[in-house]
Amino acid sequence: MIGLVILAGVVFAYAIVAGLFDRLSITGPLVLMVAGLIVGPGGLDLFTGSVGSESVKTLTELALAVILFSDASSVSIDSARTEAGVSVRLLGIGLPLTIALGAVACHLLFPSASWAICGLVGSLLAPTDAALGLAVVTNQAVPASIRSAINIESGLNDGLATPFVYFFLALALSNSTTGHWVRSLDQVLAAIVIGLVVGLALGWLAAWAVARGLTSARSRQLSVLIAGLFCYGLGIELGANGFVAAYVAGFAFTIGSKGSLAPDAELCEETGLYTSFAVWVLFGAFLLGPILRSGVSWQAVLYAVLSLTVIRMVPVALSLIGTGFHLRTLAFIGWFGPRGLASVVFTIVAIDSLPHDLHLQTVVDAATLTIALSVLLHGLTSRPLALRYGRSITADDPERIAGAEGKLQKPPPGRSLP
Repeated sequence: MIGLVILAGVVFAYAIVAGLFDRLSITGPLVLMVAGLIVGPGGLDLFTGSVGSESVKTLTELALAVILFSDASSVSIDSARTEAGVSVRLLGIGLPLTIALGAVACHLLFPSASWAICGLVGSLLAPTDAALGLAVVTNQAVPASIRSAINIESGLNDGLATPFVYFFLALALSNSTTGHWVRSLDQVLAAIVIGLVVGLALGWLAAWAVARGLTSARSRQLSVLIAGLFCYGLGIELGANGFVAAYVAGFAFTIGSKGSLAPDAELCEETGLYTSFAVWVLFGAFLLGPILRSGVSWQAVLYAVLSLTVIRMVPVALSLIGTGFHLRTLAFIGWFGPRGLASVVFTIVAIDSLPHDLHLQTVVDAATLTIALSVLLHGLTSRPLALRYGRSITADDPERIAGAEGKLQKPPPGRSLP
């Protein structure tokens, strides 16, 4: 109970001075991560428990499930039908290339680790989280097309990376047999079916009730939140991948309801945001603190640096060939790919699943340092770099940016824009 009290106290302390931190360009995840580092086992040791405890695992997984459903359900059907742009390239080309390059870099730095482990590291660090660089996607100095591209990418790539994470995790556990990865594939396929069927049904039922005046403003918001949790829990109970089920259900829910409940997604979005606050405290306490206390290898530090630069920026540049963007635009989009909540949850899943003799520490060290460095660097640079980039690109070539603004759909109102 003392851990819960401390957690609540830390989040409350941040909440009452959040405006001050915003003015200083210090993000909430950075403040909460440092607070967790101070009160956790690596600092004052006031928290009880560990990263492998059931309560920590449950909280982090529920937070990701809500966010996956919220992000997927916030995609505009009309925009998805008629618009394709930079975000499609980033998701369809950039994401797979990032996973592949991350796996290669991991194998070069940790040659004793299997390709399955390296693929796991590459895939769990591939999703981005625009909430860690919020000034980029909210700053009007940055052209709307660029903000939209970064925001849409971060809203959807965590769900797209999930099957890769579980595939490589199952492959690492397979011990040269096909049982684990075949079972993982079955779980993903089952989750897709569950998400489609249940999401469509819940979306249609909710829209039917709204059309007949059977709901209230609050109950509509509650229905969106509960739909996501229901699909996640049902997927787990039926032996499928709960994250994939929640993600697919988000799209299906929007289709089933024909987008009529999009204005009522606020509660779902805010629930994901607020639970993420607790996750960042736990990350600092139970992942970052113990690693800093025990020491890390130079390979892990180098991988973290490469993950935020070369491993992210090269795939982005390759995926955007032919768009006509200036080099500084490619660098800007490539840099602002923060690693956030999805990577934290996937790391905890790996800790819960992998034995130590399968290079678990390699996964934990590389992932934790990359996430922590991202929280620090992306948080501190988002506002000044957004202003600098916006001024320079508009002054140099305003027509190119103005022409690109109409090619991308508006950013989803989910986790990326709390």
